[in-house]
Amino acid sequence: MGRSSSNYSRRGFIKSSAAAVLFCNVPNFSETYINTVQGRIKPSGLGKTLIHEHVLVDFIGADKISSDRWEHEQVIRKVLPYLIEIKKRGFQSIVECTPAFLGRDVRLLQKLSERSGLQILTNTGYYGASDNKYLPKWAFTETAEQLSARWISEFEGGIEGTNVKPGFIKTGVNSGALSELHQKLIKAAALTHLKTGLTICSHTGPALLATQEISILQKIGVSPAAFVWVHANGSYEDMERIGKTGCWISLDGISNENIDPMADLIHHLKTKRLLKQVLISHDAGWYQPGEPHGGKFRGYTTISDKLIPALEKKGFTENDISQLLIVNPANAFAIMVRRS
Repeated sequence: MGRSSSNYSRRGFIKSSAAAVLFCNVPNFSETYINTVQGRIKPSGLGKTLIHEHVLVDFIGADKISSDRWEHEQVIRKVLPYLIEIKKRGFQSIVECTPAFLGRDVRLLQKLSERSGLQILTNTGYYGASDNKYLPKWAFTETAEQLSARWISEFEGGIEGTNVKPGFIKTGVNSGALSELHQKLIKAAALTHLKTGLTICSHTGPALLATQEISILQKIGVSPAAFVWVHANGSYEDMERIGKTGCWISLDGISNENIDPMADLIHHLKTKRLLKQVLISHDAGWYQPGEPHGGKFRGYTTISDKLIPALEKKGFTENDISQLLIVNPANAFAIMVRRS
């Protein structure tokens, strides 16, 4: 695929002096850091970032999943060209959102990071959406405190015997009112945040669920600023109301089919002074073990090639685009405790 013709792509990154002004809106920002699969970096080093993508996802279920179901070199042959595509477009980092028991493989991510030159973030936490198919058996019986202790252990000691530490917490809930089990997952995420400073990214969707999750976090003492409303879905009014809590609004399903409505929504959020809380990505990728050649893989270039030009036609400036792709991801994933 050819490079985008947008002015932003030709100009490259915002000048570092201007970026510093944007970053300094976050208290104690200079003292924070971000965990990648290669180690710590300063938030200002994250660069142009896609905040919700996948490399490999295995839908077989928590009771059957095993890393023996895929071979690293086969996955790398399939995925690496797509990562190189976005590296050529100026992206420096990708947030890989596949949770444990759904195909998280930090050794694979390390190899892809080394070969692509991209910084990659991975996660801790458990995913309760899809009717709990991807929860380990102990998630049903342990307390929120016990689950949190497991996630804190990965933050302090590394994931699965490696030196890789999570860059955020990934959890997920079903549609409808939160079940007791899913309330427990959110509570565990809140407790983990208060001990680690990791941002909470919760597969959520509808506005009602986001409101319920934020309420739980606040009761435990966690600011909505520590919460990413993943797959944010609702009316413009819902977006405004929930955005005013201070949470991150993650528009992470951007595709060739929804460029115009997404551009309209982002423009609307800008007019409501919420652009500093908007995160954008594709939720793309998805090498699937068990499928021939890993199945159909969707690349990560729609934002750079189609959405950014659409936003520029709506009057978005270089600073606006940098806010979305550089500043907001760095602010969102900077590791620091955010109390309510």
